Amino acid sequence: MLKGQVVRALGAMSGTSLDGVDAAVIETDGVRIMGFGPSVFRPYSTEEQAVLRAGLGRWPGEAGVAEVAALVEAAHAEVLGPLEAELIGFHGQTLAHEPKGRGTHQAGDGAALAEALGRPVVWDFRCTDVRLGGEGAPLAPFYHFACAQWIGATAPLAFLNLGGVGNITWVDPSAPAPEAEGALLAFDTGPANAPINDLMMQRRGLPFDQGGSLASGGKVVDGALELFLEDGYFLKQPPKSLDRDDFSLMLDLVRELEDADAAATMTAMAAAAVMQGMQFCPSPPERLLVTGGGRHNPVMMQMLRAGLDCPVDPVEAVGLDGDMLEAQAFAYLAVRVARGLPTSCPSTTGVRAAVGGGEISRPG
Repeated sequence: MLKGQVVRALGAMSGTSLDGVDAAVIETDGVRIMGFGPSVFRPYSTEEQAVLRAGLGRWPGEAGVAEVAALVEAAHAEVLGPLEAELIGFHGQTLAHEPKGRGTHQAGDGAALAEALGRPVVWDFRCTDVRLGGEGAPLAPFYHFACAQWIGATAPLAFLNLGGVGNITWVDPSAPAPEAEGALLAFDTGPANAPINDLMMQRRGLPFDQGGSLASGGKVVDGALELFLEDGYFLKQPPKSLDRDDFSLMLDLVRELEDADAAATMTAMAAAAVMQGMQFCPSPPERLLVTGGGRHNPVMMQMLRAGLDCPVDPVEAVGLDGDMLEAQAFAYLAVRVARGLPTSCPSTTGVRAAVGGGEISRPG
């Protein structure tokens, strides 16, 4: 479709933390990053978050799903409309993820969004991967490979996204392409911000622990942490992925704790999950670059720095935008889909062979 030219692409991400819609423009040929454009964040209101929460765990046709889809489409049309781009990558809102069962479900119709915006939209990025035996997640690793080359990395490094769920991408930037053998290893490390956000909403009526302020005043309860780490997921070989609520037991483990201790313990659980995951890296990364909302939590970051043997820095340390990296990733993946290039491979999702996901909808 695009014949290798540089495209101004717009990506949007509405993550499992349910905080809002990230939208970002990049210039890319689907292989290299050529430049970055404007970005916008559109927060979800408390009322909108309630609609989204009511749809969690639901599949197409079930109660509440139509309301989530309508909300997601309207919010995306609002935030994407003013941004100039030739192509749009639309992730939608993940409500359920069960790759070895019913599949994966992202609410939101890309065809409807293409009509509303009058521009082509690439969407439904995960389903083809799942149909071919993959986990359908994480999908940002191919973009992480491009980021590693953009920053001029020469030694293996890792990107850690601390969103609702944590995921890590180990990158060898010397590889010829992201789908090449040995170029990438990616998987979900475990729960990250989502259960902490749920705790804050239940205990304090707040959407998240801003700046780790509640956790900073508490102590980690080792017994609860040890029980958490007994989950078999941490021994499972990657690639592997999680649904947002796969570790709902975390809230049960801290139910009897005071608010600050509960927040500190759940933050430690998220950090410990990353530490467990690092053992699977093919070689020790030179550094760990952190993206997503978790990097704004100094308690989380300090726990990671204390528990890992490599430097741990926010991606801003290398000139990237940690709030918009996932949105940029779907802009990048949209161009790859349009060019017929793969968007996942065995070492990122466990799919049988490198595959390009995504459906392209054009207005009219």
